[in-house]
Amino acid sequence: MKIDLASHVNGSRLWNSLMEMATIGPGIAGGNNRQTLSVADCEGRSLFRRWCEDAGMEVSVDQMGNMFACRPGEDPNADAVCMGSHLDTQPAGGRFDGVLGVLGGLEVVRTLNDLGVRTRRPIVVANWTNEEGSRFAPVMMASGVFAGIRSLEDAYESRDKEGKRFGTELELAGWKGAEQVGVRKFAAYIELHIEQGPILEAEGVDIGVVTAGQGLTWLKVTLSGRSAHAGSTPMSRRRDAGLGAARVVNLVNQVALDRQPNAVGTVGRLEISPNSTNSVAGSADLMIDIRSPDSAVLKAMEEQINQGIRSIAEELGLECEITRVQYAEPVAFNDECLRAIRQANAALGYKSRDVVSGAAHDAYWLSRVTPTAMIMCPCVDGVSHNEAEDISPEWATAGTNVLLHTVCTISGAVD
Repeated sequence: MKIDLASHVNGSRLWNSLMEMATIGPGIAGGNNRQTLSVADCEGRSLFRRWCEDAGMEVSVDQMGNMFACRPGEDPNADAVCMGSHLDTQPAGGRFDGVLGVLGGLEVVRTLNDLGVRTRRPIVVANWTNEEGSRFAPVMMASGVFAGIRSLEDAYESRDKEGKRFGTELELAGWKGAEQVGVRKFAAYIELHIEQGPILEAEGVDIGVVTAGQGLTWLKVTLSGRSAHAGSTPMSRRRDAGLGAARVVNLVNQVALDRQPNAVGTVGRLEISPNSTNSVAGSADLMIDIRSPDSAVLKAMEEQINQGIRSIAEELGLECEITRVQYAEPVAFNDECLRAIRQANAALGYKSRDVVSGAAHDAYWLSRVTPTAMIMCPCVDGVSHNEAEDISPEWATAGTNVLLHTVCTISGAVD
């Protein structure tokens, strides 16, 4: 049978799956700690594999540990439609970031099975390894290898804080598969995710149609001055790296404010030395994160920040070193995929609006190799990467219903 507008996912089953996954790798305040290739991450992977096999899917694993659960289509030669996200979390992460996209995809397959719906194209649910990058850098590592953004060899050499090598840990954990990374070809990739921002909830919107993703640049800045006694060094004789760092924080904030509505800028890491109450700081290390959905704006922000930092350093008698450590182009998602999402949403009667994703996702890299789009549901107060992260069962169900109808359109539900 073909799917009709009365077809909805089993929201209770979806929510129960989310809550059962959340029991694996519990945090200390109601969230989760399932960092990549930890015992908890491996346990979550095993549960997902069992659920997929129970739903009649065949699960394959590639050389980066990416998991692909496949429901056959009527045309064995057709490229599959893929849904997915990630099961790994931040060290003090929430229960839904990434997980909703994986288990929402599984629920779509379970619902198709319940309804006896067949599709022309195969359907795949993916769990991408190390999206968070909290244990092994960089973020979105395995989907990046899949899309040819970085090499398999470089990914294997990534090390955690204890010096453990990703490639070695992947093999020891038993999640290094035989499938060549990137050999799979998809007709489309659709990722369901929580918004990780406050807009949808604040406006009472059920569904965010993600039209684009922010480009981002990370800058590492080192300011070098001279450590001195805080009591006996005159203000006019200081080379205070701490003061320079404070001015850089303000600079980054102002550069982003001047380019509203979508630009953002953050100094998320700041370390000064010797970090003593009665010592003038001799050095400061900062990590700057700037984002915009417009590549020209992102470039202009970086140039202004670079110039501003050098001016601050010159004024305060500091030396400065600025290194770009990460860059990702802004992403524009596929028009045909967006059209399918909008049609599904309109047919189901949900209130929606277009949004730009401020966070990076595996969909960013997948968009380089296949038509891609994202669906978002609200999250409470926009809080994410935090154990307080929360969504409602109704939001989860609505997002997964839109995912169901979108995938059925793209994959070709048949009689």
